[in-house]
Amino acid sequence: MTKIIQKFDEIASNYKAIFCDLWGCLHNGQTSFSESLDTLISFKRQGGAIIFLTNAPRPKQDVATFIGKLGINRDCYDDLVTSGDAAQISLFLGKYGTKIFHIGPERDYCFFEIDPALLPNPISLEFVDIDEASSIVCTGLFNDRTETPQDYKDIINKGIKLNLDLLCVNPDIQVDYGNRRLWCAGAIAENYKKEGGSAHYFGKPYKPIYDLALQKLNHLDSTITKDEILCIGDGISTDISGGIFCGFDTLFVCGGLSDTDTGTTRTSPSPDSLKLSKFLQKLGLNPTASIGYLR
Repeated sequence: MTKIIQKFDEIASNYKAIFCDLWGCLHNGQTSFSESLDTLISFKRQGGAIIFLTNAPRPKQDVATFIGKLGINRDCYDDLVTSGDAAQISLFLGKYGTKIFHIGPERDYCFFEIDPALLPNPISLEFVDIDEASSIVCTGLFNDRTETPQDYKDIINKGIKLNLDLLCVNPDIQVDYGNRRLWCAGAIAENYKKEGGSAHYFGKPYKPIYDLALQKLNHLDSTITKDEILCIGDGISTDISGGIFCGFDTLFVCGGLSDTDTGTTRTSPSPDSLKLSKFLQKLGLNPTASIGYLR
């Protein structure tokens, strides 16, 4: 059974590095969580290494700029790895062809601008209608404020009929934006698979993003071993599932996407042990430790 802790200090000395989620753990898209940031700053000042692992479908520099506006600066972390980074490498190596049908908002166009340092000789891509496409790249919904995955039934059916692979840049199903819960690219990819299509993922819980994070950590400190790394996140099916699958210890932040399932609220910040136990048993997952909110 997972160990419920009240503060990160209870287990911090067991680890030399953290792979930490962003959305839901450190911010909600509009404001950052000061207690959580203070916790990371303290860990870093004591010599710990921190790499942010996010399923954001954009390159790391764009994400760094975004979180910087929320007050999440380099005092809190050493490096940043995004689902966009991991997916870009395969896309620009030509594994999905050159003619792309893009599902997602205009703000995600930066995903298609690769840093030469990440890949020196990328192929050229062309945006086309789905009938001419060699593959589909999904970074999100066209408008996640007004749409749901059900609005994409026709596109999904057309893509499957044309036998197109779908590259899902953000495997998250939903995310909390302020007080609203919005749909992400992972929900469209999930429906694509359910209908018989072929979907490919690069963010959490899949291995490529963890491999990239380990490369970054090795540049920071090559002496840190796998059992000295802790994966922190509120996504039970992404952060925690991925961390466990890749052999890391995990800290489940219950007060994010699973707040209702675990009985966690800001006024009652510790998860309900019975609800948490039933929730984890149902999913067949056992995080190393669980906490209401990262603090």
